[in-house]
Amino acid sequence: MLKEEIQNEITQAMKDGNNLVCSTLRMLSASIVFKEKEKRFKISKLKPDLSEEGLIRESQLQDEDIIEVVSSEIKKRKDSVTAYEEGNRQELVDKEKKEIEILQKYLPKQISEDEVRKIVTEAVAKIGAKEIKDMGRVMKDLNLKIKGRADNSLVSKIVKELLEKK
Repeated sequence: MLKEEIQNEITQAMKDGNNLVCSTLRMLSASIVFKEKEKRFKISKLKPDLSEEGLIRESQLQDEDIIEVVSSEIKKRKDSVTAYEEGNRQELVDKEKKEIEILQKYLPKQISEDEVRKIVTEAVAKIGAKEIKDMGRVMKDLNLKIKGRADNSLVSKIVKELLEKK
């Protein structure tokens, strides 16, 4: 399971004295724990008679959920890179980019822009989307096919391009 792999990597980074990897993965681990607590709270409202062990068991994140957390953390760092570049803070840009590299290890193999374009074209044709207002339906269909394997900003950019041409 991905969560255990992350914990093992934290332990190894501590042994190796790799502070950047250790701090990045600790932050990721904290985000995962936060999501689990959030999920546990929601479950406790829906099933108030569930035992503590049952709550903990049901609130454990699956690998797909952890991939979403990793994607979210990468997106935060990409936003930070943009902000730091505008502020001429190259040392922080470099740090954020290194953290992105560390986090990307936990994502499924990313597909190329050409592959994304092909999948988007197929989805647009399948749904019969003809204008920009159909974008939501196309994105919903694509989320199932591309989830975690491509950057959502790239996917939405390609969808917009194709729908604006029609």
